[in-house]
Amino acid sequence: MTGEAETAIRDFWDEAAEAFDDEPDHGLRAGPTRAAWRQRLGEWLPAGPADVLDVGCGTGSLSLLLAEAGHRVTGVDLSARMVERARAKFDGAGRRGRFLVGDAASPPTGDERFDVVLARHLVWTLPDPVAALRDWSGRLRDGGTLVLVEGRWAAAGSEASYADAAADLPWDGGVAAGDLVAAVRPLARELRVEDLGGDPDLWGRPVTDERYVLVATV
Repeated sequence: MTGEAETAIRDFWDEAAEAFDDEPDHGLRAGPTRAAWRQRLGEWLPAGPADVLDVGCGTGSLSLLLAEAGHRVTGVDLSARMVERARAKFDGAGRRGRFLVGDAASPPTGDERFDVVLARHLVWTLPDPVAALRDWSGRLRDGGTLVLVEGRWAAAGSEASYADAAADLPWDGGVAAGDLVAAVRPLARELRVEDLGGDPDLWGRPVTDERYVLVATV
């Protein structure tokens, strides 16, 4: 990513940070939505305390659910304003977590290894998503879990200003499950895909576009 593109993307998400949690599945303010994500995360992640890297963590809503479940969380986001809100969310809840400002496609965590790498609604925003998938897989311990919550959005194209800032995105508007499976399969021992579009509690409303999770063992 060029410096100009990275600056444009960072500025986009910095501006979005203030209202980011207004979306039901971002802020998780409603009890049923929060409970739905808590249940799903418990199904996707290994039992017991795990070291989790939440890439593109945003305001830290999923990170907080993970911390509440006893996991050790490191969140990374390019937007300093998103990270500020994530830290404040943890402080307000009396939870411990580490949040870093940096490129989610290549997190600034050095040689650390994790049990889980989690990304939600991130890969479509990346100029080179396949390289990011390789990077994340390389940060997992043997037998680690890659959890990718993604979709192909009905509103594809509505974020034209973001796409313009980032130049051409391979998966602009989201990524279909088949395409993501093809990219992850060479990196994984096993993987599965679960449809998430039929659970309105996850999104705070019924949805008609493609939404799913890909869970892979690396």
